[in-house]
Amino acid sequence: MSKILVTGASGFIGRALVSGLKARGRDVVPVDSADGDIASRETLAKFAQQDIAHVFHLAGKTFVPDSWDNPQAFCRTNVQGTVNVLEFCRKKRIPMTYVSAYVYGHPDSLPIGENSAIRPSNPYALTKRLAEEACEFYASAYDLPVSTIRPFNVYGIGQAENFLIPAIISQALDDGGKIVVKDLAPKRDYVYLEDLVTALLATLDKPDGHRVYNIGSGVSLSVQEVIDAIQDIADTQKEVVCDNAIRANELMDVVADITKAGKELGWRPETSFCAGIENIIRSEREKMQ
Repeated sequence: MSKILVTGASGFIGRALVSGLKARGRDVVPVDSADGDIASRETLAKFAQQDIAHVFHLAGKTFVPDSWDNPQAFCRTNVQGTVNVLEFCRKKRIPMTYVSAYVYGHPDSLPIGENSAIRPSNPYALTKRLAEEACEFYASAYDLPVSTIRPFNVYGIGQAENFLIPAIISQALDDGGKIVVKDLAPKRDYVYLEDLVTALLATLDKPDGHRVYNIGSGVSLSVQEVIDAIQDIADTQKEVVCDNAIRANELMDVVADITKAGKELGWRPETSFCAGIENIIRSEREKMQ
């Protein structure tokens, strides 16, 4: 049986994707940093003789604050790494799914469609957009089938605590008396990890050309609304302390137009925000027992 290769297989999304593929009976070739630097050609060379039917490319640097301090490292990993994967796919004629990010910057209007203006607002988003352009070029110049997925704000079980939702949940469940955040106003479109995996799996059946899909929920929630939902589900009433620290180039509201994914992938989010938070809190409390 042909195999599915997943780069970034040990990451937050990668682990869930590998599990989803295996649950559907697919033979998975996981690739992570232990196999080498994704920006090095030699890393994928060792897999060249395997029967690979599809590649999911998730490997990359993702923590936005770090991208401001070291944009060159993000360019090397996220752009050169993607070109390496595209070359691997080109030589073996393997369809690829690229997991991008929110690349639109400050939107002109909401909701944000795939054809909305692209204005990367941080070095991380810039590298993801440059990688997207490489995907577009390979799809056009080499007739390589590539699907690009643009997830909005992903959350789920196992996410690192330097992201907003796990940080709030950790504070809600610990012995402290407060929940401290930087800003209560920004609104984001949150999509549950398992729903994103379902969208990724749907691209296996879309082998032609280059296609781009927004993956979100279609609604946005403020940080205050996120905290309220978490405290309600966790049954806590902690004081909320806001630093009023507005980040440079902060986006105040983001909502994905997910119409295209619905029409072409037959996809729609199945997990409500509260249901997703319930799953995470249940998991965290089980670990605390």
